[in-house]
Order: sequence, then structure tokens, then C-alpha cells
Amino acid sequence: MQDAAAIPPDLDRFDLAILEILQRDNTTPQRVIGEKVNLSAAAVHRRIRRMEADGVITGNVASVDPARVGRPITIVVEVRVESERLDLLDATKQSFSNAPEVQQCFYVTGDADFVLIITVASMGEYEALTRRLFFENHNVKRFRTLVVMDRIKTGVAVPLGRIP
Repeated sequence: MQDAAAIPPDLDRFDLAILEILQRDNTTPQRVIGEKVNLSAAAVHRRIRRMEADGVITGNVASVDPARVGRPITIVVEVRVESERLDLLDATKQSFSNAPEVQQCFYVTGDADFVLIITVASMGEYEALTRRLFFENHNVKRFRTLVVMDRIKTGVAVPLGRIP
């Protein structure tokens, strides 16, 4: 649990309660959210729109099981780049962002420069992707592939603190 001091001042306990509900199920009707947090549906609607406009809520998506849609292989890839020159880094970031197989991409510190989470239908598809993303990118020095054997926990929910 976070300290109240870590919560941005423009978010109050109502906002956090609304976010908790939306992170579990963003199809929850605003009337139901209002009943749970003691606000009117109109007030809930205004708060959600404000949080979207402020960039607190960044999207509303359905969580899909990759295996159920023909993409059963999840791969974690650590990428090391040759140069951290800004134009080369930006081009590398853009190529990773543009690849639909890349679910998540993180620019990190440590032994790797990037960590990618990728889903593919087959190892043949992954091999083709490595050619395109890594071997054809002259700024990629090396990459390391970790094949996921079992998805234990996945998600994008952010733990939220409590305001007293």
C-alpha cells in the first residue's frame, strides 16, 4: 500500500475508488460505480472524463488470452544496443513500438537496454521477427530470448494507495 503523500494531489479517495473498480472491470456501469463509492452516476462520469483528459486513464481495452487467439507463445527478450545516440535510440524505440507482436517494451537500466514482451503463433514467426527487429537493426548489438513456459500472472492493474 502506498503512502498518502505518494498520491498526486489532484486524485482524491473517490477517484482512487473509481480507478480500483475500473481496473477490475471497465465495463462496470457508472451507476453501479456511483453506488459503490457514494457518488451520483453523473459525478462518476465527470471524474472518469477528467482522469482520461489528464492522462490518468490511458485507455479502455479488453484483456485477451493470446493462446485463445492463436498466439500461444510468449517470449521475453532482452536487447542490448550498440549506441545510445538519441537518433539511434529513437529509431530503435519506434521499430519496437511499430511491431504488433511486441505487447510491451521497456527502456531499462542494467545489463540490457530494452526488455520486450512478445507474443507469436510459432517459433518460425519469432525467427522472422528477430530478423526484422534485431538482425536488420544495425544498432542492436545482441539480444537474449526467454521463452515463457507458463503464464503465472499477467496484467496491467496499478496498485493504488489509500487516502485517509
